[in-house]
Amino acid sequence: MTPMRTGSEPVTARSPLRMRFWLSLWGLIWATAGTVAFALAGRPGWAAACGVLWVIVTVDLVMVLRHIHQGPHYQPGRDVPPYEPDHGNRRPRTG
Repeated sequence: MTPMRTGSEPVTARSPLRMRFWLSLWGLIWATAGTVAFALAGRPGWAAACGVLWVIVTVDLVMVLRHIHQGPHYQPGRDVPPYEPDHGNRRPRTG
């Protein structure tokens, strides 16, 4: 199913993948530091929590990098006219 074009999309809209990349990298640094620090401090519960967060951030970072490397996807240009979205299977009113 292709996304619906309503004509109200910003012309210069872009995906925030690069921002997500840097935020994921920042989170990866802190999750790794937290895991190591709590493990050395003898707090296994907190170390495990930071370890789980580290795994989640790593998966997100891998997905962001994958999407960045896929390159831009097709987006309709200015030459594609807007159209009204389909609001379901409505019956026309009669009488």
